[in-house]
Amino acid sequence: MAIALFILAGFLVGGTIQLVKSGATKFSIGLVGVLAALATAGGILWSV
Repeated sequence: MAIALFILAGFLVGGTIQLVKSGATKFSIGLVGVLAALATAGGILWSV
């Protein structure tokens, strides 16, 4: 399960980077960034 969360976090981080490059709204960048952080934290907590 932790690996799946880290994979999801990777996709979300990539999506955040693409949103920044395309000039998306700060809300959408923040939302995807927070989801990436939650997926990363979940992966770390799941693996402990």
